[in-house]
Amino acid sequence: MKKSLVASFLSLTMILGMLSGCGQPAATASAPAPAADEATAEEAPAAEETTEAADANEDVTITFMASQDWIQDAEMELGEKFTEETGIKVDYQIVPSDQYESLLMTKINSGECTDIFGGQSSKFSIVTQFDVEKNAVDLSGESWAGNVEPAAAEELSAGGKLYGQPIQDVSACWAVAYNIKMFDELGLSIPTNYKEFCDVCEKIKAAGIIPIYECVSDGWHHVCWTEAAVAATKADPGYPDALNENKATFEGNKELTTMFSQLKEMADKGYMGDNYMSNQYADAPASIASGEYAMVLYNQGLGAEVNAADPSFDADNIGYFVNPLCDNQALNVNYCGPSRFIFSGSKNIDAAKKYLEFMASDESLAYMTENVGKFNQLPYTNAPSAYSKVVQDFYDRYPEKIAVFQASVKYYNPAWMDIGADMSAMFLGEMTPDEVLKDIDKLRAEQAAAASDPAWK
Repeated sequence: MKKSLVASFLSLTMILGMLSGCGQPAATASAPAPAADEATAEEAPAAEETTEAADANEDVTITFMASQDWIQDAEMELGEKFTEETGIKVDYQIVPSDQYESLLMTKINSGECTDIFGGQSSKFSIVTQFDVEKNAVDLSGESWAGNVEPAAAEELSAGGKLYGQPIQDVSACWAVAYNIKMFDELGLSIPTNYKEFCDVCEKIKAAGIIPIYECVSDGWHHVCWTEAAVAATKADPGYPDALNENKATFEGNKELTTMFSQLKEMADKGYMGDNYMSNQYADAPASIASGEYAMVLYNQGLGAEVNAADPSFDADNIGYFVNPLCDNQALNVNYCGPSRFIFSGSKNIDAAKKYLEFMASDESLAYMTENVGKFNQLPYTNAPSAYSKVVQDFYDRYPEKIAVFQASVKYYNPAWMDIGADMSAMFLGEMTPDEVLKDIDKLRAEQAAAASDPAWK
């Protein structure tokens, strides 16, 4: 299926190239030759306008700043095609993830942001953190806006207006990806609770294999384990609303205390190996392909990425099960994800809009789906689906779905990197799980105060 998508895209590109390269001369050759005066009067202005438009585009470069891993190689390849078609150049500025949020807010607040900036979607944080109604361009009237999946569009909207465009697949969730063949050889089954998960880790460890690949150094990945907080929502469906109304706290919550305590226990028992504090997210596929590690918390594109790292490793040899901390068995869903926003202070708004239109076209979405292993279903109605049987089986195994805190709790997503820093301290024994939870309450209170949230007054 994916090969046919690329073929269609390339065929269309060749046709467009042929039309743009041959169209004008053919029309000139077949048209009746006008009198010299007519040619001067009728054709010269059009030629001048075309030349001026081309020259104008040649002078335009739009800047696009985003966090590491948000802009894929396939998008940059499409960026080159965009430049070929429009003359508008694209300057991609990739910032290390642990520095990105701070730099972005500095640029936005100083009024010197890039033409397009990447930001995590969330109906809460795009207002409280980015203030999109002031700092971003309303995209509701763009030709592609109606194609954004409603659940994803809701996380990018404020005041009934759409301000962002999804970059990545938000249908995928963070789950434990595992080597199926390795599990079969060791006689292991998919765990359904935390105790069974620990039993699996012990047997893998006994076989001389590191159970879990973790990469704390990136600053954000280890925080994804906290998506097991859906267990707190299952225990009390009103808990997220209570947090949003400042009628509940993270500190003292039974499920959350258990979750952080279990994470600390996993590290202490050696389930993450010796190098989890210095490992890097970019090395996860190769580390799984090597057989040195058995599992990693990842989205449903890992199989394709491991296969790319080692073609002898079958993509369908990677299976998935939900994060079992707190005995969770619900699918942690999140329609928030990296997104494109056009800075309201940009001098190249029209050019930036053209880029977003290009990226949301049928052909570009098909190209991204084909060429990015972790993109199975981009959140557009005109995007193709590329779910494998292994991935579909994973989703079918967990019929219960609960929204993660990033999507359901105010001021949680903006605190993500700070939570990551606290968790690093917890792994090192410098903070307790209770202290991490207490600090989350403090971080959220600071965000609420900055947003003048009445619930915190």
